[in-house]
Amino acid sequence: MENFQKTAVKVSYVSIIGNLILSVFKLFAGITAHSGAMISDAVHSASDVFSSFIVIIGVKVSARKEDKEHPYGHERLECVSAIVLAVVLFVTGLFIGADALKNISSGNFKSSEPPEVLAMISAVISIIAKELMFWYTRFYAKTFRSDALMADAWHHRSDALSSIGAFIGIAGTRMGFPVAEPLASLLICVFIVKASVEIFRDAVDKMIDHSCDEKTENLIRDCVMKQSGVQNIDLLRTRVFGNRIYADIEISADGKISLNDAHSIAENVHSAVELQFPEIKHIMVHVNPD
Repeated sequence: MENFQKTAVKVSYVSIIGNLILSVFKLFAGITAHSGAMISDAVHSASDVFSSFIVIIGVKVSARKEDKEHPYGHERLECVSAIVLAVVLFVTGLFIGADALKNISSGNFKSSEPPEVLAMISAVISIIAKELMFWYTRFYAKTFRSDALMADAWHHRSDALSSIGAFIGIAGTRMGFPVAEPLASLLICVFIVKASVEIFRDAVDKMIDHSCDEKTENLIRDCVMKQSGVQNIDLLRTRVFGNRIYADIEISADGKISLNDAHSIAENVHSAVELQFPEIKHIMVHVNPD
């Protein structure tokens, strides 16, 4: 858990620095190249700094050790930060879509002045940079099963999509089709809202003791059945607790063996499962006589 905390904070600081640099660069390009789309994109990148700070707070709080009032730890607090980020991402998508609809209905796009080539170049640089940040953050999110980092990764992807919209708008305006930008923004809105809903649902599932996926449970069963003395698995329950897993299992063993031998079998199962599945924080093993 300590390794996860250090890595998550490092990833978040990389995001903060990257977004600040991109914001300044895109703001400069937008003003210099007379591109309102690029100026708006710069503001979007700057807002992502807020998201990274939420990740840092959520990860640090969720990594706190168990105490008397919280004997099972604080892992679920990371889900809270993921929910906050999902809501921010959802609102961002709605604002992009609402602004696009407003421009189309009012015809504001018709008065756009053709921006300079620098605006298109900055949009391409932003797309590449934000996609790299997305895959970088996503890698560690999957490695540590972190909802907060995954939500932050999708904030990078939303910024990349926003830059794609800006690029289409800039190119369309230069070619005499300024309506291209709001139309692209509407499509981007759909992608961002869809991602935010998926992140929100996954975080909520982990806060209400949702079970593991079937594949993980089958792997746990295989691991248990390989242990000496285990004759059958009578019951297996799992629950996701933040980015960790708790499991309860009942196994069958020879009813004629001693209590010490039954205890040894349970200990072997306990140790083997926690060794093979580091995401499992604790597994309770009960032995039934067969």
